[in-house]
Amino acid sequence: MDWGKVVYVFFLLMSLTTTAGFLYDGNEIALYVAASVNLVSTLLKVGVRNLLSAELLASSLVADLHLIPAFFAMEVYNDLETATALAIGAVVANVVAIALFLVETAKTREEV
Repeated sequence: MDWGKVVYVFFLLMSLTTTAGFLYDGNEIALYVAASVNLVSTLLKVGVRNLLSAELLASSLVADLHLIPAFFAMEVYNDLETATALAIGAVVANVVAIALFLVETAKTREEV
């Protein structure tokens, strides 16, 4: 078993599920956890040289650039509606990242 891949997939899925958790609950702590986990997921993607690594990194950066402003909208402006709208964008970006990862995994399996 490739433990590096396990950690990578763990944070990829945690990025999606913690953001979905914020959409369900709508509190600042859930949004902070979602943004933090997504940043860790992005850092794990930096320097990876796989088939779709650039696309995976780009989708993770998109999610970061949705969650960080969402956190500021929630904390500074106390605007739950804007934070929720931005978090939905992050969920879409994370779903795209998971789809790209599945495509990459299938392509890698075909080549081996």
